Amino acid sequence: MIAQASTASTEPRIHRAVVRRGTSRRQRARRLAWQVLRQIPLLAMAVVVLFPLYFMVSNSLKSDQAFAANALEPATSPTLSKYGHALTTGGLARFFLNSTIITVVSVTVATMAAALAAYALATMHFRGRETIFRVMLPAMAIPSIVLLVPQFRLMTHLGLVNTRWSVIILYIGVMLPLSIYLFRNVFLAFPRELLDAAAIDGCGVLSTFWRVVVPASRPVIVTTLLVNTVFAWNELLLALVFLQSQQQRTLVVGLTVFSSLYSLDVPELMAGMTLATIPIVAFYLFGQRYLVRGLMSGVGR
Repeated sequence: MIAQASTASTEPRIHRAVVRRGTSRRQRARRLAWQVLRQIPLLAMAVVVLFPLYFMVSNSLKSDQAFAANALEPATSPTLSKYGHALTTGGLARFFLNSTIITVVSVTVATMAAALAAYALATMHFRGRETIFRVMLPAMAIPSIVLLVPQFRLMTHLGLVNTRWSVIILYIGVMLPLSIYLFRNVFLAFPRELLDAAAIDGCGVLSTFWRVVVPASRPVIVTTLLVNTVFAWNELLLALVFLQSQQQRTLVVGLTVFSSLYSLDVPELMAGMTLATIPIVAFYLFGQRYLVRGLMSGVGR
């Protein structure tokens, strides 16, 4: 009797356990299927974004005959001859040097000036502080082409047309509003106690800025450097208008003219575009972990 009762009470529990196990498996299968379905649009977007990169790199490693045979297949016999020809005959080495000089100088000056200006706008109290900041904000939305004519007249008057200094000065002016905005948001969120402690220890304004604020603001510094570098390296309109001689052209302008001169040699053009992309991709990979943190620093202020 006792054994029969025990067996009778055990069977429903076993049945419920089997049912729960089957339900759990079905739920896990549904969740897995839903996760796979959610990844399909992301995978499709990744293919769309990465395909031009694959096309560029793959064809830069092909000969003219391999490209003519099939432009979409991978480079089965890769060669670097097109890179050497683009750097020597195409003059991309000179264009690369010009872009490097212009980018390094303009980005460095703009970032330092923006950090100092934002620090003053965020921590110092003086008449017209908010007015200056509010007047500066719309400058981020003004297209470069709107100011092209007055900028050209100014540079002509200064005798800077067809020199690197013309685009360096203009790039700094374009970079400053957004850079100041990013830095100011971070500096507004900076703990006031640290600034007061530095002042008590005898640090002046600049000393406090360099010793206390700058080391703690690495994410926004890297973010600003990254955003400004991408702009300066890829900018075309101002460089095309103000750098007119072959010796002064930047890499992007050189590739534009290069493609018109060597439009039939697509692998050589792809090699030049790959050389232009490598520095930006490398710098982005270096600073990507700071990018989102720097953009979100001080958000809402």
